[in-house]
This record gives sequence, structure tokens and C-alpha cells, in this order.
Amino acid sequence: MKQYKTEQITEVVEALNSHQIIAIPTDTVYGVGVKYGDLQDLDALKHAKNRPETKPIPFMVCDLEMMENIAYVDNRTKKIVSSFLPGALTLVLKKKESVSDAYTNGMDTIAIRIPDVDFIINLIKQLGSPILVSSANQSGQKTAVTYNDVFEQLPNIDGIVIGACMAGQASTIVDCTKENIVILREGPISLEEIKAVL
Repeated sequence: MKQYKTEQITEVVEALNSHQIIAIPTDTVYGVGVKYGDLQDLDALKHAKNRPETKPIPFMVCDLEMMENIAYVDNRTKKIVSSFLPGALTLVLKKKESVSDAYTNGMDTIAIRIPDVDFIINLIKQLGSPILVSSANQSGQKTAVTYNDVFEQLPNIDGIVIGACMAGQASTIVDCTKENIVILREGPISLEEIKAVL
């Protein structure tokens, strides 16, 4: 497994463009991801994690504009984005038709977030594409919060960016497709906080 420093954005971009699976420290826990755009990369990522086919991999984007390229974002969601993103919040939205159903396991929704990490934002900007990022652990095993956790659980991925995770807790997941928003996974941001900005 090749090791990268956060200053080596260009090399990490090249690795992702070369269809490699790379682990990255985020503002929540360690993530492992591939560039969006090649379904074989998605299959390789799922295989590395032993991830069940029923669980789609979330997307990371660098800004609202990139989010709107792959999902429908209404005014209510834009308020949530402006208040909490970048940050530890994953939004479930209706996906655009341009995104293959294979990326969302046949569902018409997509999970997206903007991480509060300059390295990842700049990485996605340089890639010019979203990245598909899941937690860097074997499915069902303990969450990876350090790079040693990643080495232990995912020894066969292509590379890892060495760094520290900020929260050590996975993001809040909120379903924005319903009339009343619903929390699907509790995390650092509460439903009360979200409702307060709406």
C-alpha cells in the first residue's frame, strides 16, 4: 500500500485517475474511495470492503455546484447546505437521471456530503469529479479512525493518505426527500440543529 502525505494532492489525483482505491482522513472517520465515473472502480471498492450490494456508497463533492450536477437540490436543502456544509452531514437527495442506477443500487436517491477538510475539497476540485467514499473498514467491523486501523482492515487497497481524523464519529445522515426531513443515522449534527435553521 503506497503512503501519501496531504501535500501530495497531485499524486493522489493521479492515483484516483488511474482507478486506484485510496484511503483518506476526513472530518469524521477514515474514508476509502475511488473516483466517480467507472463502475468497475465502484465494484473494486465494494469488494475491498466486503460491502453488501444493498448499501450504496456515498458521494463526496467540493461544492453546491457539483452537488447539483448529480442531484436535485431544492431551496430547503440549500439552506441546510449553507448552514452545515462543509461538515459532518450527509444528505440523501433525489439523483439526477445522468447518474447510473448502478451507483445507487437501483434507488432513485443518492447520498452526498461536502467534507470539512481542505485537502479533500482541493483533491475533488483537481479531479473535477465527485469521489465515492465509504468508511475505511471491513463492512460490519469497527470504524477506522486512525491510519493503523486502515492498515489492519484494508491491507490490499492501493494507497493511503496519512493524517488525522477530526471527529472520530461518522456523519449524521439526513433524508431530504421527504416532506419532513428524517435522520437516518445519528451523528455530530442533530435534527434539532437542522430544524432550527429551517
